[in-house]
Amino acid sequence: MDVFNVTDRDGNKVRDKKIISCIQTSLESDACYFPTLRNSVGIMSSEENTSIELTGTDRPGLLSEIFAVLADLNCNVVKGEVWTHNTRAAAVVHVTDESTMGAIEDPQRLSTIKKLLFNVLKGDNTSRTAKMMVSRGLTHTERRLHQMMFDDRDYERVRVIGEGDEKSRPRVAIMDCSEKDYTIIILRSKDRPKLLFDTVCTLTDMQYVVFHGTVHTGSSEAYQEYYIRHVDGLPISSEAERQRVIQCLEAAIERRASEGLELELRTEDRVGLLSDITRIFRENGLRIRRADISTIEGKAVDTFCLSEMSGNPVEGKTIDSLREQIGQTILKVKQNPLPPPKHPESVSTTGFLLGNFFKVCSLQSFRLIRSSS
Repeated sequence: MDVFNVTDRDGNKVRDKKIISCIQTSLESDACYFPTLRNSVGIMSSEENTSIELTGTDRPGLLSEIFAVLADLNCNVVKGEVWTHNTRAAAVVHVTDESTMGAIEDPQRLSTIKKLLFNVLKGDNTSRTAKMMVSRGLTHTERRLHQMMFDDRDYERVRVIGEGDEKSRPRVAIMDCSEKDYTIIILRSKDRPKLLFDTVCTLTDMQYVVFHGTVHTGSSEAYQEYYIRHVDGLPISSEAERQRVIQCLEAAIERRASEGLELELRTEDRVGLLSDITRIFRENGLRIRRADISTIEGKAVDTFCLSEMSGNPVEGKTIDSLREQIGQTILKVKQNPLPPPKHPESVSTTGFLLGNFFKVCSLQSFRLIRSSS
C-alpha cells in the first residue's frame, strides 16, 4: 500500500474535484506506468506532430541556432522541453509542418532536418558525440529526457564556473541493510516539484526495484529514503556501483533544479517565434538553462530559466531590456514557488537516518514506476 500526502504547486490542499478524479482515474489504469524507452525511438505514433530528440554539448546560443534552423525549414515548434546539466544539453521538441499543421511525412525533408540539426549540435566540438533522432512521438517527455541525459553520461562531474558551491548540491548516502538484504539510499536536497518523479525514474532506469520508501518535505528541504535491490534480487555489492548510483541520483536531482531567472512568455503562436525570442536572449548575453514550450489554443505559453553566460544572476537592467524588446505584456517574470534554501545543520548521515526514521510516512511496496512494463 502506498500513502501520499500531496498539495498543489502553491502548497495548498487539492480541492478541485476534476483534478482529484483525474488522479484517481490515472492511478487505476495502466497509464501511470511508463514503459522503458532507452533503446527505442518513435514507439508511440502521432498524426499531429513529429518528435525530435537532441543531445549535445551545451554552449551559448545553441537553442537559438536550433530554432532558427527549424524556422528556416518551415517547422513550427508546438511543444518541447530543454534541459542543460554539467556542460550537456538535451531536448525533446514536437514540430508540425507549417503548410499542413500536422506531422512531417516526407522522408527527404526529415533527412534534411536531421542533417542540419546534427551539424548545429556538433559545432566545433569533436570530443563528445552529438545525437539527433526524429520520430512520430513519445509518451512521456520528462522520462525520456532523463534517459537521454543518462545515456549521454551527464552524471560524470565536470567543474563549471558559476555552477554554485558543493554545499548547495544534493547529498546522497548509501548504506547496507544486511539483515534484510537491502541497500538503503538516503537523499537530502532542496525541495521542489517533481523531485520524487526524478529520483524514482532514475532508480528504475538503472534497473533497481524500490521495496520500501519514505519521503518527508519541510519548509525548504526534502528527505528521501529507499530500500532497494537490483532487478536480479541483489543489493549493491561493489564500491564502483555505489559511486555510480550516487552520481546518477545527484544528476537526476540537479537536471531541473538549476537556479536562475524564470521568464514566462505568452503571445500568439507563429512559425519563427522561438527563433526570434532565443536570439534576443543570446544578444543580451543570456544562457538558457531550461525551457518548457507549449501551445494552447493557438497561444504560445513558454517558460525559460535564464542566467548570464558566466552563470551569475540576471541583472535588473537586462530584464528591463528584454521586456522592452519583446513586449511588456508578453514577457513577465515568473515568481519562484519555492522559498530560498536554508543552510542545513551539520548532522551525520547515520544520525539523520535514525532521527527521522519514524517521523515520516511510510510507503510500503513502493511501485510508482515499474522497472519493466
